[in-house]
Amino acid sequence: MKLLIIGGGGREHAIAWKLAQNEKVKKVYCAPGNGGTFFEDKCENVNISEIPHLISFAKENSIDYTIVGPEAPLVDGIVDEFKKEGLKIFGPNSKGAALEGSKIFAKEFMKKYGVKTAAYEVFNDFESAFDYIKKCEYPMVIKADGLAAGKGVVICNNFEEADEALKDFMVNDIFKGAGKNIVIEEYLQGVEASILSITDGNTIIPFISSKDHKQIYDEDKGPNTGGMGVIAPNPYCTKEVLEQFNEGILKTTLNGIQKENMDFVGIIFFGIMITKKGVYLLEYNVRMGDPETQAVLCLMESDLLDLVVKALDKNLENYEIKWQKKHACCVVGASKGYPKSYEKGFEITIDEKIKGKVFIAGAKEENQSLKTSGGRVLCVVCKGDTLEEARENAYDNIEKIHFDGIYYRKDIGKIK
Repeated sequence: MKLLIIGGGGREHAIAWKLAQNEKVKKVYCAPGNGGTFFEDKCENVNISEIPHLISFAKENSIDYTIVGPEAPLVDGIVDEFKKEGLKIFGPNSKGAALEGSKIFAKEFMKKYGVKTAAYEVFNDFESAFDYIKKCEYPMVIKADGLAAGKGVVICNNFEEADEALKDFMVNDIFKGAGKNIVIEEYLQGVEASILSITDGNTIIPFISSKDHKQIYDEDKGPNTGGMGVIAPNPYCTKEVLEQFNEGILKTTLNGIQKENMDFVGIIFFGIMITKKGVYLLEYNVRMGDPETQAVLCLMESDLLDLVVKALDKNLENYEIKWQKKHACCVVGASKGYPKSYEKGFEITIDEKIKGKVFIAGAKEENQSLKTSGGRVLCVVCKGDTLEEARENAYDNIEKIHFDGIYYRKDIGKIK
């Protein structure tokens, strides 16, 4: 089999690595891929990104299945275009992808189908939003409607912070149109959890839970990032929490997808908040998370390609995903200055004695070596029989990686 993976981050490296383990897979093309997929077994990078060029490539190279990593191509309708050409592709169509592409659409979907979520108001002009923040309760949350590379959500503790966020989103237009319309949402106090799931449109199967660490500094301080580390499973996802999630969020979401006639065969990522009042849905993503994917796939015993094919064949009913009875800890190594400005082009050295798995995100291959090219450069995933053992292994091993200015949090997976 020949596969095509769309995307070039750490998530796509992890997907390529996992798919390549299937003995039927001859070649995994990564478009555009990165320095990690360049060196990965069975993988080859192809420097194309436009949907028509990807379609031509899939036809010319007899690609059996295409798997879409990031959200932007899904929102742009890559699945719709591939299917018009009779090509097999894993991911929701543009209608389904709107669950991530528009926060307003997602919140209205949740409300319509009884998915448990925070109270909210929608605004499409600065003046009415400004009037609202003068009298609302704090803290509260402001969300950009469109895609903002994981940075379109701001928790505002007071009027001054809300005023600044509103001006950034709606006046200064820092997200190039994605923040012109906004959601202002009730702040939920609790612990976040990430639960990936796979659906064929008829059946939905949750993956093992995980816990992301979004903020740049230890103790969850500083600005939000794309994610600085992950543990799986999430210790806060008790049996009771998972039962509430299943009844109040998972089943109601699948019902909505069916009632809306979405052509949704792919991944749904649920960002949930575990509160004293119950389990609430914060947001949908319509693809695997990054870096959640890196930790979760390292614990998956089942074959990922088999799972994808079963979903595309509408045959997930009674499928049981098998998981290792272990814990995983993923620590992200970032460029100095991230998530703001940072320098690129530093050589990365990885000790041959390193254990666990290193997934590359923001690094490119240059003369058979790796050079930094992004903010989140790489991550190390290690496993253990306990969470503490997994943490110790991850931190022991990230010390074996070097590049100028490498920065990582020291408290990933530390449970309060």
